[in-house]
Amino acid sequence: MFHVKQSEKAASFALPDDTPLARELADLSARRRALENVQVEFPGRTRILTISNQKGGVGKTTTTVNIAAAIASLGGRVLVIDLDPQGNASTALGVPHNADTPSIYDVLIDGFPLSDVVQTSPESETLFCAPSNIHLAGAEIELVTQVAREQRLKTAIDDHVREQETPLDFILIDCPPSLGLLTINAFTAAEEVFLPIQCEYYALEGLSQLLGNVRMIQKHLNPQLHLSTILLTMYDARTKLSQQVADEVRSHFSAEALRTMIPRSVRISEAPSFGQTVIAYDGNSAGAIAYREAAVEIVRRGAAQGADSEEKES
Repeated sequence: MFHVKQSEKAASFALPDDTPLARELADLSARRRALENVQVEFPGRTRILTISNQKGGVGKTTTTVNIAAAIASLGGRVLVIDLDPQGNASTALGVPHNADTPSIYDVLIDGFPLSDVVQTSPESETLFCAPSNIHLAGAEIELVTQVAREQRLKTAIDDHVREQETPLDFILIDCPPSLGLLTINAFTAAEEVFLPIQCEYYALEGLSQLLGNVRMIQKHLNPQLHLSTILLTMYDARTKLSQQVADEVRSHFSAEALRTMIPRSVRISEAPSFGQTVIAYDGNSAGAIAYREAAVEIVRRGAAQGADSEEKES
């Protein structure tokens, strides 16, 4: 009878070093180690970004909560404002948002201070959320009759930022996928537009409309608003289409597009059903590592821009 030693069996089933899977695992391990040693500096000013795309299904809310959690894991203080009536960002951050919970609706319609509705996410003591709830669905209509209806979120944010003993590093505003008064409030309150783009056909559909909306807000309400960040999501390295979309975006928006791309990932999709971001749900997964790398890019870009601004002023 032919016998195979246990060590020989193990060797026969070992993964060759030159297979695509082995290379992918080695790359993921190297990226994970690099993130363990990464250091970033927060300049002590609050960056306000609105995450927006008029095209639905691009990973807008997913990007908002995971970038927020990743920045918090780097030591930043981050507030997520859930301006989408569906409340998915609030769910993913593990924050209660039933009909009786004080929410961003109370801030916009009844003039509540933002500090009255902000909750700390169970994921991190430096990750905060101003939740949405079902009442926000009617806010578009109610805002029509409000005084300074486009400025109500900006006023609340400005007051909240001034109240902070320890400054917030980032405020991320998750918008609904439409241009109504909620989104206009977000554009008026923010300095930067953060655009997630899906790596699929028609990915750039609606981009020209978004840029037109930004120009309109710049002209009439907020001259400081600009498109600062583009993140490619749902990237599939196995398809030519994903690469073609990435190349097209980078050819038109080389300064705004992040180097990091977010892959399609089951872990990213699963995390919200557990009331978590993928950073907390499976921090070593490919999706979590990609979001952490994107967060490092965003923080470092802001620090570099801040340094450039100080040099110009001096």
